[in-house]
Amino acid sequence: MLFLTEDAALVCDHEVGTVSIEPSQALVTIEGRRVLVETDPEGRAIAGCPNVGPGIKACGRTLKVREGYSDLLSIEGRRVCLDTVTGLTDGTPPGAVTYTVRNPGQEILEEI
Repeated sequence: MLFLTEDAALVCDHEVGTVSIEPSQALVTIEGRRVLVETDPEGRAIAGCPNVGPGIKACGRTLKVREGYSDLLSIEGRRVCLDTVTGLTDGTPPGAVTYTVRNPGQEILEEI
C-alpha cells in the first residue's frame, strides 16, 4: 500500500469530482512532497461532481475516512494515509457515495 502525498488524486464515485488536498504536516516528504496524515482527507471540498438534478445533491465535501490509515506508521502521532483511503461524501443518496484514491501521488514508498 503506497503512502499518499499532497499530489494524490482522490475522487468521488462519480469519477470527475476531485477532492482538494491540504497536507497538515511538513516533517516527512517523499521527493519534496508532503505525506498526508490522519484527518487530511476529511472535511475537504470536492469540485466538479456532476451528480446534480432535482432532489439530488452533488458531492461537495468528504466525510470521515472509513479505512486507509496505517496501523504501523504515524507522523507526529497521526497515522499515515495509504492508497486504500476511502470514506463517504455528503452527496446523495446519503450514506452511499464514497471517495477513493485514484492516484497516490508517488510510486516510491509503500507499507508492506
